[in-house]
Amino acid sequence: MTQFEVADRLGEVKEYYFSKKLAQVEALRRAGHDVINLGIGSPDLPPHPSVVEALYRGAQDAHTHGYANYKGERVLLEAIAGWYRTRYGVTLDPDTEVLTLYGSKEGLTYLCQTFVNPGDKVLVPNPGYPAYAAAVKLAGGIVDSYLLTEENGWMPDFEALEKSDLGGVKMMFLNYPHMPTGTAPAPGLFERFVEFARRHGILLVHDNPYSFIRNDRPQSLMAVPGAREVAIELNSLSKSQNMAGWRVGMMVGRPDILAAVLRCKSNLNNAMFIPMQQAAAVALGLGDEWYAGVNRTYRSREALAVKILETLGCTVRPGQMGLFEWGKLPDEALAGGTDCYGFIDRILDEKYVFVTPGGIFGSGGEKYVRVSLCADEATLQRALERLAK
Repeated sequence: MTQFEVADRLGEVKEYYFSKKLAQVEALRRAGHDVINLGIGSPDLPPHPSVVEALYRGAQDAHTHGYANYKGERVLLEAIAGWYRTRYGVTLDPDTEVLTLYGSKEGLTYLCQTFVNPGDKVLVPNPGYPAYAAAVKLAGGIVDSYLLTEENGWMPDFEALEKSDLGGVKMMFLNYPHMPTGTAPAPGLFERFVEFARRHGILLVHDNPYSFIRNDRPQSLMAVPGAREVAIELNSLSKSQNMAGWRVGMMVGRPDILAAVLRCKSNLNNAMFIPMQQAAAVALGLGDEWYAGVNRTYRSREALAVKILETLGCTVRPGQMGLFEWGKLPDEALAGGTDCYGFIDRILDEKYVFVTPGGIFGSGGEKYVRVSLCADEATLQRALERLAK
């Protein structure tokens, strides 16, 4: 049989960790084991009923089944601009400063394909979302990690960055509230990012899908003076509107940057199904009671997630945001050559509970594990009882 070699661009890119691990979880379930999955952050709650109803109504319209506008339909572009104005205090031109995406993950790839040449360097947080590094590598760029540590409050060490070799750095990813650590942006942090990027001619890319989760004061990088000169922001309805499977995201910022990304996107993809865009517009118009209700649910689960981590011997920093709790493993759990991967595999094999090893987010996460809040209290309680035995 003829062997076909994959392209060089895939050389350092591995299959996404959860793609492989969830297949293992499913295999255990098929074998009859009751596996509790506390790994991935896929909301178990539904969207608001009005959102589902809007999708249904739109799909009944015979004129909504064709191709959509590449940028997005006017109804969604205006809804995104309105959402940013109402929720973040940021005014956007829906015609030039908003671009719809199939989830923000798509935007990471398009940005790198649009702006990163082979050999260009991109600053990527460590620990951080693995898709950042993958998008850079697929574009032929060089991942230049900047370390975040618990001792530094999971904030960048700008002094160290200034002393590093910034030659060839074209782009910088940041993500606050931070995933996986759940850290809120410290006062003045966004301003410091903007000032750093301006002085060094770096394009800032802020990934902001967790700003509403367990957080009553959502923030946008775009609200910082001068941010529009050097930054764009990615956002999503996956977490805050419980629409992860719908794949509705956005990119906002400088018109010339979005226009360049559209050149790439329009050659690779179309906009999403028009009724989905209509329904997403409804979701973005939900009031304060929606966000308060979502946060009540996650905060009620938070205590159980913390108990699970503490049962594993972890220490947990208070005040975390987002869909997860992040805990530091005790030294004894990593003794004898065991790493975070071996630790969570033992839990999965012996207790049939899956939690996420922090090492998938980079070397800065190797002593940590993460527990998802995307399971109801009864499920979290069952996991706690198993692990406590």
